[in-house]
Amino acid sequence: MSNDDQQDHSGHDHSGHSHIPRNERKIAIAAALTGAFMLAEVAGGIISGSLALIADAGHMLTDFASLVLAWLAFRLARRPADWRLTYGFDRFSVLAALVNGLSLFAIAIWITWEAVQRLLASEEHEILGGLMLWVALGGLVVNLVAFWVLTRGEDENLNVRAAALHVAGDLFGSIAALLASLVIIYTGWTPIDPILSVLVVLIILRSALAVVRESGHILLEGAPQGFDRRDVVAALTREVPGVQAVGHVHAWSVTQERPMVTMEVTVGEGADPAAVKNAVKKLLQERFGIEHSTVETH
Repeated sequence: MSNDDQQDHSGHDHSGHSHIPRNERKIAIAAALTGAFMLAEVAGGIISGSLALIADAGHMLTDFASLVLAWLAFRLARRPADWRLTYGFDRFSVLAALVNGLSLFAIAIWITWEAVQRLLASEEHEILGGLMLWVALGGLVVNLVAFWVLTRGEDENLNVRAAALHVAGDLFGSIAALLASLVIIYTGWTPIDPILSVLVVLIILRSALAVVRESGHILLEGAPQGFDRRDVVAALTREVPGVQAVGHVHAWSVTQERPMVTMEVTVGEGADPAAVKNAVKKLLQERFGIEHSTVETH
């Protein structure tokens, strides 16, 4: 393997990651908003007796912890690589996204259990619909602002997406609590509270599954999205002059924004290995979005 290939990896200086401070600010603002309102919702849920509010408050508590973890992930990602962690700390953000997704499953199980217990109870729980309404409205506003902060602009960062899904779960939780409070105020029918809580669970589980699947794929060194080894080999052998064969193709992602690939290219007789290598790297970047590639020619 040539020296210039080795420098492609070890010399990575994060210069292309100017998005990290912006994402860090998004997470910090969302965490501050969520944490500030969480205490009010906890108190409101306990006083009003609403499971929907208590579930949303518990979700906001988990969100706050997850957002702080996500913020810490971005802080660590800014640290330079060293001799032990040659790729740096970028992947900590993927690990944080996985933890966030798994925590959504835990929250969903807890909400479902509490809802079933209330629906099976012989006595109805007294719920203060008026207090529940105002707390739900406050939660809705806070979650809308936090969700807007996290989703404004075009950003595919997995950790930001996981945080946005947490806030989206809170958003639906606040809407469910709001609807439940209106039903209780005007009809007095309290079972609507645990029923709508279960509806929120279904929405949370769908979002959580997507985050866990994608972050798990990255941690298992799966191929980057849109990267098919068969298509890559066919394109290189067909379109790059001098490429006779391509083998030992391995592709993975350090993070969603940092796909990597290594391969061995057999150069045809009379072809310039350096020119072939440059052409291969150019095609990988332009066609498949792989900016960091290690190509060994022989």
